[in-house]
Amino acid sequence: MNFKVALAGNPNSGKTTLFNRLTGSRQHVGNWPGVTIEKKEGTFVVEEHEITLVDLPGIYSMSVYSMEEIVARDFIMNDHPDLILNIVDGTNIERNLYLSLQLKELGIPMVIAVNMLDELKLKGIAIDLSRLSQRLDTPVVAISAKSGSGMEELIHQLVHNTKSSVLCYDDQTEDIVRQISDIREECDHDHVHDKFYAMKMLEDDEAIVRDLKLSANQQTRLQQLQQEFCRQRGQTEIDMAVADMRYSVIEQVVRECVSAKTTLTTLSDRIDAVVTHRFFGIPVFFLILFVMFIVTFGPLGEGLKGIVETLINDVLAVGVENLLHQMQVSAWLIDLVDTVIGGVGSVLSFMPQILLLFLFLSVLEDSGYMSRAAFLMDGMLRKIGLNGKAFIPMLMGFGCTVPAVMASRVLEHEKDRRMTILLIPFMSCGAKLPVYALFAGVFFPEHAGIALFCMYVLGIVVAIGCGFLLRHTVFKDAGSTFILELPPYRIPSFQVTMNHMWQKAKGFLIKAGTIIFSMTVLLWLLTTLTFTLQRALDPAQSILGQIGQWIAPLLTPLGFGNWQSAIALISGLIAKESVVSSMAVMVSADSTEALAGVLQTMFTPASAAAFMTFVLLYVPCVAALSVIRSETGSWKFTLKSMGFQIAVAYIGAFLVYHLGLLLF
Repeated sequence: MNFKVALAGNPNSGKTTLFNRLTGSRQHVGNWPGVTIEKKEGTFVVEEHEITLVDLPGIYSMSVYSMEEIVARDFIMNDHPDLILNIVDGTNIERNLYLSLQLKELGIPMVIAVNMLDELKLKGIAIDLSRLSQRLDTPVVAISAKSGSGMEELIHQLVHNTKSSVLCYDDQTEDIVRQISDIREECDHDHVHDKFYAMKMLEDDEAIVRDLKLSANQQTRLQQLQQEFCRQRGQTEIDMAVADMRYSVIEQVVRECVSAKTTLTTLSDRIDAVVTHRFFGIPVFFLILFVMFIVTFGPLGEGLKGIVETLINDVLAVGVENLLHQMQVSAWLIDLVDTVIGGVGSVLSFMPQILLLFLFLSVLEDSGYMSRAAFLMDGMLRKIGLNGKAFIPMLMGFGCTVPAVMASRVLEHEKDRRMTILLIPFMSCGAKLPVYALFAGVFFPEHAGIALFCMYVLGIVVAIGCGFLLRHTVFKDAGSTFILELPPYRIPSFQVTMNHMWQKAKGFLIKAGTIIFSMTVLLWLLTTLTFTLQRALDPAQSILGQIGQWIAPLLTPLGFGNWQSAIALISGLIAKESVVSSMAVMVSADSTEALAGVLQTMFTPASAAAFMTFVLLYVPCVAALSVIRSETGSWKFTLKSMGFQIAVAYIGAFLVYHLGLLLF
């Protein structure tokens, strides 16, 4: 006999460890159809039964707020597994049981595996498995996926449990669910998972309610029942009312079935007492950022950068130029090669500092601090109609705008997603770093780290300010609830941290080897030729020079009304790193030192700060724009976002320039 088992559980509950232990090497790894989330299937044979175990993505609920939840729910609802194996982290059973209750609503036979048996003993936690099984009307087995304890009993239950039951809630809830089921009975539907569908209708699940095609009368009746349920639970939002009901059940179950010898204050608790403190938390967050930038752009970062510059300018550039002269190649080819090395090298010279920054960000992420940062920012973001969950894609924006925009899918409401997508480009992605580092090093050499820190903070401040404006104009009444797990702190794995850092740095290197290289060659060509395809004696008379001169007057109020700046900003639409390389090409600088010398004649400290601000705030690269179009499904929204960001950048640079005139 062959039957299919769905393995479901929260992230970090030991699901993968259990999957590997049960299936061993008999696994198949691929992707779920249509998505890039990993799909794992394995088989094992017990008592002449061949069991196919499907490892679902780790989820916290059966809602459809994320791609992982969509994949898990679609599999359970559409592929109809014979049994659900729900793994529960026994050390955090209250949180884990929320998913268990939702799975019980499906009416599919289920076995609950309470994991972390070894850690439960160390923490003095005792779980009455018999009582828990009775309360949930489901077989419950204690296991340790890590050591293998309890596997025999678990496998026995998987093979012999065919009991299906649906959990009943309190009388008031059941009465409302029954009335909602009556509404569903009036519509065309499959008679499966009736309790689950009724509960999702109570939660106002958009997809399920939409598929039923309710009439106006049915929608009114459903809304009245939702309002009545909110009144009973003392809540104003239906999703919070349902969550409150489920957690009241969970709290009662935990009181009856779980006992602990003592309540221990963990190291994570002691650290959180400081870093998530209502007064100290945000200053600590910005202090961490400040230290990060001081180290990255202080003596250590500058020293490593100097080594790379020497290798590029004194070794690579000189060696290649001597080789070309020995080969007696054409002067124009030597000029092109010098330009490419100077343009690409001006970006690559910042590689050590970029690696340091990515290293810090990887450590913060792997240690568990990033979720605390999202929690801290919840208070600020809530004032603009968002919640701390929106800060997660914003934090990703410090790395790259493209995945950050895609990460906005974690937000439940369309208004929240669109508003967050508008604000993400104000975060300083890694591609902007070479621009900041170049101008800060030239015009603020003694305070380069502070200047970089100010740019990152300015992006956050502008995002919050613009969010406040949008909240009261375009996105009125936007807002949502925020539930986020704060995982325990852990020492980052050296191998994992290095891998994260390398993956981020590799993308930067690929850009340098492809996009920036191509842009450098194109810019060299356009600054060498005139519109009549004659060689330009003066770069200002070249194709780019003349285009830049048409645009430059618009930038004069910002302090950098020269054609080179205009063209550099246009090239930044391809890749922000290209701003540095294109500037090097247009001023014919063959080294970072030469470029710095020319920039000092073109900019003042005030105009340099304004230029950095404009780069921080204006339109993201074309790759990000294409993702914005894909995620929103609207070119109109994408074009409006471009106009909005250019306007914000112009106003911001104008203010910074004129404030700088007073300070510098």
